[in-house]
Amino acid sequence: MELRSVEELMDLLYAGRHQHALRTAALLRRSRPADKELQVAGLIHGIGPVLCPADEAGRARSAAEAVRPLLGERVFRLVRGDSRAGSAHDDLLRLRQAAEESRSARFDAGVLEDWRTVLELLADRHARLGAVDRGRHRPLLPDGPS
Repeated sequence: MELRSVEELMDLLYAGRHQHALRTAALLRRSRPADKELQVAGLIHGIGPVLCPADEAGRARSAAEAVRPLLGERVFRLVRGDSRAGSAHDDLLRLRQAAEESRSARFDAGVLEDWRTVLELLADRHARLGAVDRGRHRPLLPDGPS
């Protein structure tokens, strides 16, 4: 499944364990306030069970693939758990720590609607960057007759 809109993603978030997701995202917001992609990865990393309840081993991959067209490569790699090196490894470690801490943490992390604007901004940014990347590789066409 590929998510094409923030509305589709919000539906999945509401269907899942969104209190855990909200606490994870809130913890990441506290520790890395400027890193919206990391925060969103914390918010959505748990949609895998909604997407494929029977495939426990493939949940992270399914969730990552679902959000890739909407939110881009970095969110895709974080949700999938891809830590090749450097800062990506640190980000993934922080994401896992926040997810674990949020299981026992009890605080008001807000509501899912609080995240809609952040999701829309990231989706819009990804769409613009994708259009630039696609445009950069577009072959030059010869001028037509004048």
